[in-house]
Amino acid sequence: MLEDLSIKDFALIDSISIEFGAGLNVLTGETGAGKSILIGALTFLLGGKATVDSIRTGAESTRVSGTVKIDKNSRAVRTWLEERGIETENDRVLLRRTIKDNGKTGAWIQDVPVSRSDLAEFTGYLVDVHGQHDHQSLFRLDEHRRFLDSFAGLSDDVLAFTRLYSELAEKRALYNELNTSEQERIRRKEVLEFSLEEIQRAKLTANEDEILAAEETRLSQHERLFSSVDSIVEVFLSQSGVVHDLKKALGGFESAAAIDPSLQQARGRLESAYYELEDIAEELRRYRDELVYDPARLETIQERLSDLYKLKKKYGSTIEDIMAWAKNAELELEQLDGWESNRSALEIQLADLERELFKIGSDLSQRRKRASSALESGVEGVLKSLGMSGTRFSVSLGLRPGTDTMQRSGPYGFDTIEFLISANPGEPLKPLSKIASGGELSRVMLALKTVLTSADETDTLIFDEIDTGIGGEVALSVGKHLKELAESKQILCITHLASIAAHANHHVKIEKKVMEGKTVTGAFGIKDQERVEEIARMLAGDGVSDASLRHAQELLARFN
Repeated sequence: MLEDLSIKDFALIDSISIEFGAGLNVLTGETGAGKSILIGALTFLLGGKATVDSIRTGAESTRVSGTVKIDKNSRAVRTWLEERGIETENDRVLLRRTIKDNGKTGAWIQDVPVSRSDLAEFTGYLVDVHGQHDHQSLFRLDEHRRFLDSFAGLSDDVLAFTRLYSELAEKRALYNELNTSEQERIRRKEVLEFSLEEIQRAKLTANEDEILAAEETRLSQHERLFSSVDSIVEVFLSQSGVVHDLKKALGGFESAAAIDPSLQQARGRLESAYYELEDIAEELRRYRDELVYDPARLETIQERLSDLYKLKKKYGSTIEDIMAWAKNAELELEQLDGWESNRSALEIQLADLERELFKIGSDLSQRRKRASSALESGVEGVLKSLGMSGTRFSVSLGLRPGTDTMQRSGPYGFDTIEFLISANPGEPLKPLSKIASGGELSRVMLALKTVLTSADETDTLIFDEIDTGIGGEVALSVGKHLKELAESKQILCITHLASIAAHANHHVKIEKKVMEGKTVTGAFGIKDQERVEEIARMLAGDGVSDASLRHAQELLARFN
């Protein structure tokens, strides 16, 4: 359960802190007050994507945090935390997220830094956000399959099927490669053998090109290098050079230090510098004396580098790439040499994978079929309470077209799944995409969310303007349903309808003000007379007339 939310410098929000309670929490405010901004900040906290555009004008960063209470029965949540060494405090965790104006983001669970994907994975166990346009996802058939599998508890089994399906696809691709014509195999083998012989004849060693390039540079610029080193040696070791002068200075220091012992430390430092420079000078002299210009060696190196360059153009940009190419070529040659045995082994593997895939796919189809009836009755029951009592909801299940000997499969199984609906008695079942009313789609989505909620451990549901396209008695039904749903789940609902807001256990008002020349959004809990006035405003556009106030009081008395 989300207990509180703190937002700093997000969009139009300067700084707000909101507390939420169990049951139904509604968030209301005039159009443009910033209700969607608050949901945006909450989505950001839950691991949603964000850009620097989210930072309030004039601020350097955005910070959002929230406290979540973990239900004692949330095994998946506690296992997730234990695997990462994150401990709760009084069954609570603190979530934090930031984004700076340079684009850098940070996320924490308690004091443990986590990635955005980890944060999203974790909060996915805790909170389910349904945006005001989410009902449009009902137009996508892949979402229908996901809803049914989630309801049936098949998500993990479908994931296993998808992995097996991918493995089978990879094996088939390899089998097709091996199952080429004899002439193509011979031609490919000859190319590989020629290339391998060329690489092996070169007798490559790691980093050889870099070592040779350095030596080639020294030899090709021998005269310049010798001149530079010789001039340095002259500076150090001539009669008027640095080392000679330092030696004279060191003798003078010894005489001075004998008179004033306080100079001993400085004398010691000079002595160390003298011996260090003398050593450098001798090393440079040896290097200069050993420098030899060898034109034959230079020519050999340049020829070798030319050969390496040709190999790089064919097989890779580095020596390591060429060696890796040769290794892969050797493996491919082994496969080509033993293609008959490899093909036979693959045929056995393919048959085993196909049998396993058929077994799991058939089981998924049977379980989906059983679950579809329960989903249909569950959704119809909820729709009835939402003012759609004559509505029929159906899950259309079919098999992908196949042949007499093979069942055609997709990455999620053998089934085609589509939700059908008849919104009025006597009308035939039609695809959801044929429903014109946004209000009907919103209620279908709410029904699905309700039925699915009973099958998972998510404690908090957030509905962003679920009331789109509805009003009157339907709105009363939606409010009543949300109140009933809130008996087992925490509900956060943004609404513009008084008949829904009046059902709330907790009411948060969002408003926009101009302060010191800047527009800011604020949010605060309201009750008693403040809540009466807000309900009155939602009913009649004002919160002060006697009629609207009486109506608001009647609504609140009726539903609380």
